Amino acid sequence: MPPKPDTATDNINTRHERRMQRKKAMMDEKIEQAQRKTGVLLVHTGNGKGKSSSAFGMVMRAMGHGMKVGVVQFIKGAMSTGEEIFLRRFPDEVEFHAMGEGYTWVTQNRERDMEKAAVAWEQAKRFLTDPTIGLVVLDELNIALKYHYLDLQMVIDDLDGRPEMQHVAVTGRGALPELIAIADTVTEMQVIKHAFKEGIVAQAGVEW
Repeated sequence: MPPKPDTATDNINTRHERRMQRKKAMMDEKIEQAQRKTGVLLVHTGNGKGKSSSAFGMVMRAMGHGMKVGVVQFIKGAMSTGEEIFLRRFPDEVEFHAMGEGYTWVTQNRERDMEKAAVAWEQAKRFLTDPTIGLVVLDELNIALKYHYLDLQMVIDDLDGRPEMQHVAVTGRGALPELIAIADTVTEMQVIKHAFKEGIVAQAGVEW
């Protein structure tokens, strides 16, 4: 004797199929309307963890597609990080410059931080004028801009003047409204829970 049909399950599955059909039609229409190809500016900001991690995930993605990558780290540089150690294994694909001297509350020297930021931006400009670099990561640039270590309009002009197909990822807390305004994609990381608040120290492979 065949099993009785589960009417409730059939109804759920039918409704799900119809919803997905409607969603597919909507997504197909959006994809059809988004055919322009150009370099994009992404800003990763907010107080939550994952801003730099996301940018370095993009580095791996770009490398997978055979793109050359340029990385400039503002603020960071006093200690070696896992991403730096790893990416230095690929000198022909990734040029990595950690050009800061540590967190601002550690350095406590605004003039020195400004000098380091200016030198770092000169390196960033070299990447931003090189059409062979497919992705540029400007890690913690938001911090340098937030503390006015760099001229904001200069940074915006250099970003706007980059090669047409070059992508740029900017990270750091406190992204300024002017930078957000010119960005193509902006993501804000929010804190829900963080191990540090429970007394767990920052650990290799997770935070650095």
